[in-house]
Amino acid sequence: MKSIEGNTMPEFFVTPGYGPKHLDALHYTQAVRIGDRVEISGQGGWDDNTVFPESLEDEIVQAFENVERTLATAGASWTDVVAVDSFHIPTAPDTIGDDHTKVMVEQFRKRMGDRAPIWTQIGVAALGAPGMRVEIRATAITG
Repeated sequence: MKSIEGNTMPEFFVTPGYGPKHLDALHYTQAVRIGDRVEISGQGGWDDNTVFPESLEDEIVQAFENVERTLATAGASWTDVVAVDSFHIPTAPDTIGDDHTKVMVEQFRKRMGDRAPIWTQIGVAALGAPGMRVEIRATAITG
């Protein structure tokens, strides 16, 4: 970590696999670390070619995998996560849909154990890529 006059400078990270393509095409990185704080950009359930699974459940699980990969590039993991914002294309008329929430909660429990982050779940009309149904953004504080 570099420092200028006692201030910690941000370090930016690109997720291996899809990250260089996103950096080139969209001019953004997936993670920034400032001291012990790691912030990641929203991660979708895409593969390295930005292709989405057919099932919503598989897409959410892959988004969690991509969050994990992105956190790791900046030296963090799911057990360091303190806050999550998730964005969803709703599957119900007056809520995001139990199909979204069920998988999200299963993945939190699987990856974080007893630790529960603060979480804001947001229904949206559209996300950044055609066919994308979920995007997950996280903040982590490392040791």
